[in-house]
Amino acid sequence: MAAIIAEGPAFPSAPATVTINGRSIVPARVLQMANRSFLPPAVDDYLTTVIAGESDVQQRLRAETALLPMGGMQVGADQGVLLMFLARLVGARKAIEIGTFTGYSALCVARALPPDGRLICCDVSAEWTAIARRYWAEAGLADRIDLRLRPARETLAELLRDGGAGTFDFAFIDADKTGYDAYYEACLGLLRRGGMIAIDNVLWGGAVADPSNTTDDTEALRALNVKIRDDPRVDACLVSVGDGVMLARKL
Repeated sequence: MAAIIAEGPAFPSAPATVTINGRSIVPARVLQMANRSFLPPAVDDYLTTVIAGESDVQQRLRAETALLPMGGMQVGADQGVLLMFLARLVGARKAIEIGTFTGYSALCVARALPPDGRLICCDVSAEWTAIARRYWAEAGLADRIDLRLRPARETLAELLRDGGAGTFDFAFIDADKTGYDAYYEACLGLLRRGGMIAIDNVLWGGAVADPSNTTDDTEALRALNVKIRDDPRVDACLVSVGDGVMLARKL
């Protein structure tokens, strides 16, 4: 997805540029990613610029990621705030993330954990997560994050097998959409009662509401949305932040 770069801050509280590898560029809050939000650009920019309260490290990570060919996969600043809020709301000390990319969402969750907290990140790309590691270290949060470079299903199965069931407080799922159902079930098994799962992209750019769209990803998301809605094991709510985030609290 292509980035559209604005020429200056829309709000006076926003810095005009950030520096990445010696280059001065517009911060990621004005790198509007296609389909990242259903909000009008000015409102989305207000949330990112005025409300999100990103750290300098977060701004630079989002800006660098937005320039990558796959930069549209990263979560927005408003989603990052939501993840931090949810992790703190449930008093998370132990969390898991499925799909890490360049590490922005992990950075947000790790910020919400106490100093002895632990976030396990599941991903398969050494290339993208090398960027993540760099920013985690710069933010002083690397010691809270355990990155596991292998298929997430293997890590989840290992955690369940080795006594992890019922010990996690928070989970964030943002990976291959056809795998969401399996990730949801595994994370639900890992969560304690009262723990929270957040699942990204559940509106899929509006495709879930288009009956003519029958791609594998869209069908998988539609099925999961309904499954979670009717799941007696959880309380659930779909919030229209970013591309839609499904929240499920384990009963």
